[in-house]
Amino acid sequence: MEINIITVGSLKSSFLEPGIEEFKKRLSRYCSLNIIELKDETVPKSPSAKDIEALQALEGERIVKNIPERSYVFALDVKGKPMTSTGFAKSLHNLQVRGYSSFSFVIGGATGLSDFVLQQADYRFSLSHMTFTHQMIRLILLEQIYRAFKINNNEPYHL
Repeated sequence: MEINIITVGSLKSSFLEPGIEEFKKRLSRYCSLNIIELKDETVPKSPSAKDIEALQALEGERIVKNIPERSYVFALDVKGKPMTSTGFAKSLHNLQVRGYSSFSFVIGGATGLSDFVLQQADYRFSLSHMTFTHQMIRLILLEQIYRAFKINNNEPYHL
């Protein structure tokens, strides 16, 4: 199985790096994990709606170019549908049964994802009703993917 995390912007918070590295190591026994960091655009201090739309469009072009063919695409979106951890695990399992072996998770930059990217997604979901930085979401998402593998393999997991 292939998991792709397509994320806008590089990791700038060094305190997140050890956690991300830990989950990359844990996931290596379950899947091939690719983290694809794309260039983020500089956001002006007081961006207009038009500025944000233009930034999202530029980042969106880069995102779409990096989604592998035949990959099931999850777009992380604050307006997306929430899932429980067990529901997420069940969704991944059901998609595998339907023949999917590649999953791409798209994390937008500071201004979010363009409508074009959201329309390309197979599923739009929210990890929480709370707001997190796009850098923190990377760690949270990796943990949830790992948890899904543990659930689907009937393996205990406690942190």
